[in-house]
Amino acid sequence: MEYFLVDIYPYVLSLHIMAVISWMAGIFYLPRLFVYHAERAEKGDNLDETLKIMEFKLQRYIMAPASVVAWIAGLTLVFTPGIVDWTAVWPYTKAFCVIAMTVFDHWLMIMRKKFARDENTLTGRQYRMMNEVPTVLMVVIVLSVVVKF
Repeated sequence: MEYFLVDIYPYVLSLHIMAVISWMAGIFYLPRLFVYHAERAEKGDNLDETLKIMEFKLQRYIMAPASVVAWIAGLTLVFTPGIVDWTAVWPYTKAFCVIAMTVFDHWLMIMRKKFARDENTLTGRQYRMMNEVPTVLMVVIVLSVVVKF
């Protein structure tokens, strides 16, 4: 099994990178849709249903599958011999931030469902501020993996 994981490593890494890019695109875009949705709702704009459909499709058809593939490929990489140096700090900072990113993703899911039920209580400004969370997490993840501190 170990040799098999080593043999498929470049393919799994490629799949992981593609899935993470897709997931992150959604994580950056969905809060932006929430900003527009919250601000349009305050003005009584009738784009509400269109935004609900966009938010649902982004989360269901892009973000959810991409996050599952990113996690599966990422865990496969973790179990590939020689890839992770468990004596270093970087695997733990990356793991913490990936878990935090997943929690943020689930928070977005909850917020989307609130919008779908017309129960949103946050403002566009609050969603703009929340949009900075994945940026900070991404910076730490990339630095952890590349610099390997």
